[in-house]
Amino acid sequence: MNDLTKQDALELEVANFGPIVEAKIDLRPLTVFVGPSNTGKSYLATLIYALHMHFNGRSPSSRFFLNYEALMGARGRIVDRETIDAIRTFLEQVSTAAGEPLGERTLILLAPIVDAIRLVFEVEADQLHNEIGRCFGIDKTSTLIRRGHRKCARIVLRKHFSNDSATFEHELTLKRQGVKFGTTMSSEKPVSITVRDREESIEYYDRMMDMLSKADRMGQDWNRPALGLIDHLLGLSLPQLVGSLYRAAFYLPADRTGVMHSHQVVVSALVQHATTAGLRPDADIPMLSGVIADFLQQLILVHPSTNRQPNRGDDLGTQIEETILGGRVRVDRSEMIGYPHFTYQPEGWKNPLPLMNASSMVSELAPVVLYLRHLVAPGSVLIIEEPESHLHPAMQVEFTRQIAALVHAGVRVIVTTHSEWVLEELANIVQRSKLSKARRKEIPQGDFALRPDQVGAWLFKQKLRPKGSVVEEVELDAETGLYPTDYDAVSAALYNESVSIFNRIEDSDAE
Repeated sequence: MNDLTKQDALELEVANFGPIVEAKIDLRPLTVFVGPSNTGKSYLATLIYALHMHFNGRSPSSRFFLNYEALMGARGRIVDRETIDAIRTFLEQVSTAAGEPLGERTLILLAPIVDAIRLVFEVEADQLHNEIGRCFGIDKTSTLIRRGHRKCARIVLRKHFSNDSATFEHELTLKRQGVKFGTTMSSEKPVSITVRDREESIEYYDRMMDMLSKADRMGQDWNRPALGLIDHLLGLSLPQLVGSLYRAAFYLPADRTGVMHSHQVVVSALVQHATTAGLRPDADIPMLSGVIADFLQQLILVHPSTNRQPNRGDDLGTQIEETILGGRVRVDRSEMIGYPHFTYQPEGWKNPLPLMNASSMVSELAPVVLYLRHLVAPGSVLIIEEPESHLHPAMQVEFTRQIAALVHAGVRVIVTTHSEWVLEELANIVQRSKLSKARRKEIPQGDFALRPDQVGAWLFKQKLRPKGSVVEEVELDAETGLYPTDYDAVSAALYNESVSIFNRIEDSDAE
């Protein structure tokens, strides 16, 4: 089983963000957000996605640590003579590894290089700001400041290290006018990188040394080759600096059924508008959030060449098809324009159905299957809003088990949910981990087990003063073995109401 590595641990703290007054969470292999509607679960999930897109460099609006012009222009001081000397010392350190046995080698980055990396984070603040706006589908991130709070919203990323108090901390402040970003790197904990492919790395570093030496001899600007190396080192050190945010993330929004059914219509309309620009007056077209836009685009990129056979045991999408859908989800492409066409073929059927003619359960889970089969890989992060949508309670329980299987396979998962069935099965999954392997074999579904430290459940609680929500971790109750939420209060209220109605019926019959 692929476990959470220590370098992935990350604490996220937000204040006055959307409807959230305050939240402090740590991202785990399985992170679950639960609570009433309009308390900020999707806000926080979208923010996490934006952070992943930025630091992983996959965002269309942000190319983290690749903006040479900004680095060489407004903040050209990132590379000075002291930094160049530190780079040369580092490159010489790498060259000394040439005669060592193959294997991993950890190298410490010298202070001037770390200072340059810190400045890169600060230079890229505007790009991070833009990416957050893109993912929420807004022009001004000031609208994300909690209503009633006049000053700012605060987002803090804190990377702790085990067995000591050293941290790396990044703080983004969204103000009414502009943003502020700062990075603090503790001097108690040096930044290091791990060289895995030694031969390839040495070849690259030797080439960088030659470029720097040539620039010096010819009196040329060494900013660009130096920044190229700093970019490279920053990429290698990101797991240590931002935890799991360096990983690729994928977001499956709520109402996947509606998006899947309207997919072809939406894209066709966008294409038509793009090809008739200038032929008609401009029209007000509503903006898609980056979450929805990415979802649509990724569906377009799904290609049938990667369709797998149903008997492939390593295909996590197939597990959902077999245990829940009772059929196979496929993608084919139009011969003329190559547009994807999604279908569902129930077991025993000769011909498939267009997805829009399948049940809402199939349409809801089809994107999950497609993502797992074509896009998501071990090491990725998958964010799923409301996995219980359009699912019978028994299927909600089964899907929760499949989410646990994803975590076992090395996929990190973030879930927002309103389902007590999801939470109760999640509690069982954690409780099973307390049994020995032999004992687990004695019970149904014994293979689905996750340790308590692999699962984090966070309750979004409404607050009147100040108006908003606070986010608190909920742990398994020692007596009930369940995650305590407000669901039991709803059940109790319904039961009391039914008893009251029944008593009145009896009283009426007795009259």
